[in-house]
Amino acid sequence: MQIEPECFTIEDYLHHTFSCECGRFHHTDVEKILISQGALERVPEAVEELGYHHVFLVSDYNTYQAAGERVEKLLRDRNQACTSYVIPRKIVVPDEHTLGELLVHFNPECDLIIGVGTGTINDMCKFLSYQMKMEYMIIASAPSMDGFASVGAALIVNNLKTTYNAHVPKAIIGDVDILAKAPMNMIAAGVADILGKYTCLCDWHLSNLVNGEYFCPVIERMVRYSLKKMMEQVKNLKERTPETIQTVMESLVLTGIAMSFVGNSRPASGCEHHMSHYWEMKFLFEGRPAVLHGTKVGVGTMTAIRLYQKFMESEIDYEEAVRRAEAFDFAEWSENMKRTYGAAADGVIANEKTEQKNDPEEVKKRLVVIREKMGDIRRTVNDLVPKEAFVKGILEDLDAPVNPLELGIDCGMVSDSIEVAKEVRDRYTLLQLLWDLGILKTAAEETAASFQKEIEK
Repeated sequence: MQIEPECFTIEDYLHHTFSCECGRFHHTDVEKILISQGALERVPEAVEELGYHHVFLVSDYNTYQAAGERVEKLLRDRNQACTSYVIPRKIVVPDEHTLGELLVHFNPECDLIIGVGTGTINDMCKFLSYQMKMEYMIIASAPSMDGFASVGAALIVNNLKTTYNAHVPKAIIGDVDILAKAPMNMIAAGVADILGKYTCLCDWHLSNLVNGEYFCPVIERMVRYSLKKMMEQVKNLKERTPETIQTVMESLVLTGIAMSFVGNSRPASGCEHHMSHYWEMKFLFEGRPAVLHGTKVGVGTMTAIRLYQKFMESEIDYEEAVRRAEAFDFAEWSENMKRTYGAAADGVIANEKTEQKNDPEEVKKRLVVIREKMGDIRRTVNDLVPKEAFVKGILEDLDAPVNPLELGIDCGMVSDSIEVAKEVRDRYTLLQLLWDLGILKTAAEETAASFQKEIEK
C-alpha cells in the first residue's frame, strides 16, 4: 500500500505498513486517533477497546481543570480503576525531579498511563511509560505543538534539553470543544510550530545534499500537506470554529505521524527548534517563566528565514572558510560553551567529543561537497524558504511574537543562540552550514542587531 497524503484521512495512516519509494517501510504503532467534538466522552470506551484495566492519570494544575477532572469522572462512572495524580504546579518542567515525582506517585497496579496536557505532559508520560515497558495515551488540552504522535521525548536532563527515544501513544484524543477553549496564545503556538516546517524541511534537504542523509519525499509531502491544510484555515482561527480547530489539531498530529515514520524528529525540527531549545534552557537557568514551545519556534522560524536570506546574499570565500576551519581551537570553543550554556556545557562538550561535527577535517570534507553543490543548495533555499513578510503576517494576525526580543531574549542571547544552538543536536542545519562556510558569527551578530533595530523603531 502506498501513502497518498492528498487523499488520506488521518486514520488511513494507522494499522498499515507502507512500502515507500524511499526504499523503506513506514509504520506507526498509534492505534486510535479521536479528534472530534465530544471525543472526551469516548475515553473509557477507548481504554476498554485497547484492553486496559487500571489507568494512571497524569495532569497538572491547569490541565486537570481543562479535561483531567472530567476524564477521571468518566472512568470512575464506568467502574474503571483510576489512580489520578495532579502535578501541583501551573508551570511544569520536564526534568528528573518531575519524572521522579511521577514515579513516586505511580500505582504499580496500573497497566496504562494517560496524560492530559500538551508538550511537557506528553513528553513525560511518553518517556515514563517507555521506561516502564507500558503503553500510554495522550488527551490533548490544547492544539499547541506537534509532538503528540512522535517517538521522541524532549526532556531536560543534567540541565541540557535532550530528545530521548521512546514510543508513540496507543491513542490520541483531541476533543474539539476543549481544544477550542484553550487560550489563544496556545492555539497560535500550534500554528507557529507548523510554520516552522518551512525552514526545517529546507534544513533536511540541505543535509541530504551535503551529507547524503536519508530523505523521504513522501514524508515531506505529508508534512507539507499538513502545512497546507492548516494554512487554509488559519484566517478563521480567531473564530475558533470546530472545523478550524479540528484541522489545526489534525495537522499537528499528522506531522507527528511523519516523525514516527522516520523514527526521529527530522521532518519537523530544524534550526528553528534548536534556537528554541537554547532559549528554553537559558530561561530555565535564569529562573524566568517558560515560554510556550510553539511560540519560541515561531520566533525561531522568523530568525531562520532571516539567516537564510543572509546566506543567499553572501559571497562565499572558500579559501577563507578552509582557513577558519583549520584554525578551530577546541579549548577556546569549550570556553565559549561554558559561557553560553552554563550548567549544560559539560553535556554539550561531551557531545562534540563524540560527534566531532566541528572537527577541521570533517568541515573541510563538507566544504568540498558544499562548493560542488552550491548551485543546488541555493536553488533549494530559493524554492523552499518563504519570504519573511509572509510568515510575519500570519503570526501578527494571531497576535503572536515575531521578534525574539518580544520574548525577553536580548540582543546578546539572540546572537549567542544563532552561534551555538547547533550544538544542541547532532543534526545538520543551516546553522552548521553557516559555520562550515565561516560566516556564522557575522550572520549571528548582524541578525541580532537587525532585530534590535526593529524593536527600537
